[in-house]
Amino acid sequence: MIYLDSAATTVQKPPGVAAAVSRAIRTMATPGRGGHQAAHLAAETAFRCRQEAAALFHVEDPEQVVFTFNATHGLNIAIRSLIKPGGRVLISGFEHNAVTRPLAALGAEIRTAAGPLFQPDRFLEELDSALVHWTPDAVICTHVSNVFGYVLPMDQVAGRCGARGIPLIVDASQSAGTLPVDLQGWGAAFVAMPGHKGLFGPQGTGLLLCSGESQPLLYGGTGSQSLLQEMPEFLPDRLEAGTQNIAGIAGLLEGLHYVRRTGTSRILARERKLMRRLVGALSSVPDAEIFAAASEQDQTGVLSLRLRGMDCETAGDQLARRHIAVRTGLHCAPLAHGSAGTLQSGTIRLSLSPFNTEQEIDLAVRAVSALQ
Repeated sequence: MIYLDSAATTVQKPPGVAAAVSRAIRTMATPGRGGHQAAHLAAETAFRCRQEAAALFHVEDPEQVVFTFNATHGLNIAIRSLIKPGGRVLISGFEHNAVTRPLAALGAEIRTAAGPLFQPDRFLEELDSALVHWTPDAVICTHVSNVFGYVLPMDQVAGRCGARGIPLIVDASQSAGTLPVDLQGWGAAFVAMPGHKGLFGPQGTGLLLCSGESQPLLYGGTGSQSLLQEMPEFLPDRLEAGTQNIAGIAGLLEGLHYVRRTGTSRILARERKLMRRLVGALSSVPDAEIFAAASEQDQTGVLSLRLRGMDCETAGDQLARRHIAVRTGLHCAPLAHGSAGTLQSGTIRLSLSPFNTEQEIDLAVRAVSALQ
């Protein structure tokens, strides 16, 4: 199988990830739930994972790194911490349902800044216009669109929020492990990310980087302050109720090790090299409409396309029969499709990993060319 669906989950992972998961299942218990060696080993592993994440994402204190089940879990915590029912929120036009559905559940008043696809200057103009005439309780912005790989200008977004004292929530689901993510530099209240994408960890893992006031989403045991019937006031315990996925955390630690050893700049350069090859080859396919940025600085290793005369789901099924793994449809982000004009059709999404090869790209393009 040629796997081109890493924007959903990375399947090719560093070998140490699976080994760490296996070792944790055999040797580790739960942090804070015992004074024995298995509990101590688990606690040490969890803290080392926080330390690794803090170093990679510029978090002052490792205890500001909270373990979540996925990015959606983290975004729900962040949103519930900052937004009251009926509150005001400004979002980008490329947000995932992990943002828009929690806001809808709160009955939030939402305004959107979008601009045309791959035009960050126009996006910033819309953002500025909205902030001049309206003061939201928070700004929520995806760093990279999961549909188009569009890199939004997060440094400028953060600067505008900081100048106005508006809390910022960043969805780093498609950027963590590929682009620089900087909690302190952005002054963000929260940055949410999954473990199972660019950090090469197992499914069921995620991180929430916290610098703002937080409210628990789940309530229960933490292994600390057990006499209290309220959640502890301190992080990470305040946001981590119940038994942790320590095997997943052990695997995530190995994924973080890989990213730090390799460097996000090298990972990004590899993905962009493969992307240039992919876009160049697909440009020769007569019926392909490719959503590629004019400047590669505005896009990561995620590419959407449509084939004239063929619906996306049919194309995806035919590619799967040819052992090419892609994703088709709306990708849980109808707002992004609405901003880009692809809501009615959806897209075929090919998303790369540094473990893909040039030969795989060539074979995948041949398969797309043969669709009928």
